[in-house]
Amino acid sequence: MSSQVLLRLVNIGKIYFSGGLEVPVLQDITLMVNKGEFVTIMGASGSGKTSLLNILGCLDRPSGGSYFFQDRQVQSLSDNELSDLRKRAIGFVFQSFNLLSRLTASANVELPLIYQGVRHAERRQVAEAMLQQVGLWGKSHRLPGELSGGEQQRVAIARALIARPQLLLADEPTGNLDSKTGKEIMSIFKHLHQTGLTIVMVTHSPDMSAYADRTVLIRDGQI
Repeated sequence: MSSQVLLRLVNIGKIYFSGGLEVPVLQDITLMVNKGEFVTIMGASGSGKTSLLNILGCLDRPSGGSYFFQDRQVQSLSDNELSDLRKRAIGFVFQSFNLLSRLTASANVELPLIYQGVRHAERRQVAEAMLQQVGLWGKSHRLPGELSGGEQQRVAIARALIARPQLLLADEPTGNLDSKTGKEIMSIFKHLHQTGLTIVMVTHSPDMSAYADRTVLIRDGQI
């Protein structure tokens, strides 16, 4: 396998159970993403986009098929190894920001480094640098409730980047924002892509998918 391939899915399927019945969500998904690529996944609500993203982020395990991250078969990893992979290599950005309301912007950004055992002074320094990178100069001591939606999403992006991940996963990152703010957020993603970061983003918006190298369409759990 080429050293340029970051992740590879082969015949991935996902089944949930509801009331004793099998509910297939993903069927026969085969997909390859190279290092440094920006890929969007588009589809209607209920098409399986978020389920696919959760598998890519090692938040859920597939029911069938194989998932390789840098040639490591993810299904063979223990729960602890999966957790380590998430902390070390994958950053997440969600539609709802997922910030802790009682923590400042800087403290929210620091959280991944706490789990990695990084010292306080170093965490704070790196968090400040990340906030500056996403355009939040002078707002590190603000609480989430004191920030606009776009600013909260910038904090969430800084938090996702602080551990220097190889892969950034984003689930409808502009879904709670107006169009102008959404474009500002996408400009950040475009800049991150230009630095060489691999990005996979779920969206329902053709305007947002236009920022990517390519778009994968998913319908009824199939590409």
